[in-house]
Amino acid sequence: MAAIEVAGNAHGTGSGRMRTRISTRIDMTPMVDLGFLLITFFMLATTMSKPTSMSVFFPEKTKINDTDPIRASGVLTIFLGNHDEVYYLDGIAANDEHAASSLKTARPGFELRNVIFAAQKRVAALPHEGSADRSLVVVIKPTAVSSYKNMVDAMDEMAITKTNRYALVDQLTEAETKLLGDRILEK
Repeated sequence: MAAIEVAGNAHGTGSGRMRTRISTRIDMTPMVDLGFLLITFFMLATTMSKPTSMSVFFPEKTKINDTDPIRASGVLTIFLGNHDEVYYLDGIAANDEHAASSLKTARPGFELRNVIFAAQKRVAALPHEGSADRSLVVVIKPTAVSSYKNMVDAMDEMAITKTNRYALVDQLTEAETKLLGDRILEK
């Protein structure tokens, strides 16, 4: 049993009489029990964080529909580079003669989000034949020098901007490799 003992003053107050020692004893057992009960309560009442994952659905390769071509004017192509660099082409194909001057850079996060919002507004303002053509298509292309974090950041931006039509493509075309040049080489 835990206890704290404090002895009283053994010397007299000047009258010559000896005072008896008064022992103040405090039983600490209930305090220790309370401490363990609180520790147990907080351990059981705390919610443990669960790992989160992102669901990505890939279409079957045999059911690709080539009858609906997507125009380059409705596409935002994002290239993930080294050291959190993001290159993008907004509304232009990589094999176009103006692609080299149209290739721009943004940082992940706020800058990339603003690029996506601007592209959504641009595509919504374009004249379209059908209502299905009014939404932006974002093509995310990680390069050999990009990291997994860059790809997750780009996918997070798709969720934040509520972009419903996006594709994750792991291969660059010849025109895109030529366009990016030494930006996608290991340094």
